[in-house]
Amino acid sequence: MSYLDIGLLTIAEIIGDFGYKDFANNGGITNFMVGTGGYVGVVYFLIRSLQGSQVLLVNAAWDGISALVESIAAIIILGERFDDPYKYIGVIFIIIGLLFLKLPVVNPHKFIFPQFFKETFSKLVK
Repeated sequence: MSYLDIGLLTIAEIIGDFGYKDFANNGGITNFMVGTGGYVGVVYFLIRSLQGSQVLLVNAAWDGISALVESIAAIIILGERFDDPYKYIGVIFIIIGLLFLKLPVVNPHKFIFPQFFKETFSKLVK
């Protein structure tokens, strides 16, 4: 797992969320397909992130990166600001927490997509 994997997982989640939000409010096959495509990406990048890692670590990194990316989007796109300056300190703590996770920027391990029917085929061959 790496910051790149978690970043792509977060982007896929945002695409899925936005697509399904538009579908829920306006309908349309395009909105549905965008949402579904985003969540197909979530499944792929989650599998990729979990390979050789721990659920605890993946979840903590995903939550932190997602919170930062969505906060930045809310500030830039929506023009939102915190009403209390101490809340910005909370965001700084999220960044510090991500640094403590000590994730590599790029995953040094080669990803191999798992087999779907590993147990079934091995039992049939025996």
